[in-house]
Amino acid sequence: MMSEKALVYLSDNDLEELGIQPYEVADAIEDTLMAKAKGNFYAAPKTAILPGDGRYAMSTLAVGDDGFIVTKQVTVCPKNPERGLPSINGAIMVLDSQTGILRAVLDANWITAIRTAALSTVAARRLADPDSETVGFIGTGVQARSHLAAFAEAFPLKRVRVFGRGKANVDKLCELAQGLGLEAETSTEARDVLREADLVVTSITLDYSIVPFLDARWLKPTAFAAITDACIPWKPEGMPAFETVIVDDRTQERESEKPMLPYQSVTGDLMELVAGQIDSSEIEKPAAFAFRGISLGDYAAAVLAVRRASDRGS
Repeated sequence: MMSEKALVYLSDNDLEELGIQPYEVADAIEDTLMAKAKGNFYAAPKTAILPGDGRYAMSTLAVGDDGFIVTKQVTVCPKNPERGLPSINGAIMVLDSQTGILRAVLDANWITAIRTAALSTVAARRLADPDSETVGFIGTGVQARSHLAAFAEAFPLKRVRVFGRGKANVDKLCELAQGLGLEAETSTEARDVLREADLVVTSITLDYSIVPFLDARWLKPTAFAAITDACIPWKPEGMPAFETVIVDDRTQERESEKPMLPYQSVTGDLMELVAGQIDSSEIEKPAAFAFRGISLGDYAAAVLAVRRASDRGS
């Protein structure tokens, strides 16, 4: 439990300056998943509202036996770039689980980016080819960049293949890849990216009016896909090509008003995967981790950040 201290505010810049690495967040998520499997972590399914005009508002809530309550509210506003603002904004509250007293307020963008990539990393550690050398990106925004950093840390990457519609983001992602010593190449066809990649990350805008344009049948037989965009760009008729599909949380997916894919296609969820509750013989490829985000990921990343800041005297 946190000691009696003044309220802490950590901006996105403050959080980035803590120097927390993607693998540390992935490890924290794995620890929290194990706590959940043992009955020591409690989370409500993510709630989401589509208020119109392409906006997407979501909230998460979680409580751990280690002394914290974490709640997050984030809104995706597709028109924000026209205003010179990030498309995703929000805030996280960290409270003392015994007293309910507010202990910290965090900007949500850094947490959302790194925890999403860390969730993918947790799945990829178990579902992807450990010798993967090529990662393909469909969508080139914040999530593509955070996944590149995480996967470059976890796999012996040599090259990046990119398909995106915004030149500025495409160039930024390629420059980041080159800065990591990787070969970076853009493609005018999404099909070519899927055919070449060992790892695939899709992170397009959460806009349900988009006509699906990706087909899982284009993937390598050994491929792993991290699908962060609710399967919006994936053609439903191609999804059976995935031999294994892991979601972030069974209950959340089952109760969602907009399922990502038919529930009978789900092999299991991330807790079952990490806790060894899924028979390894059931894991076949191509494999996908299709997820919409869970409070557990926000909790693990936020608590790690608050503790790191406390250790540094912030």
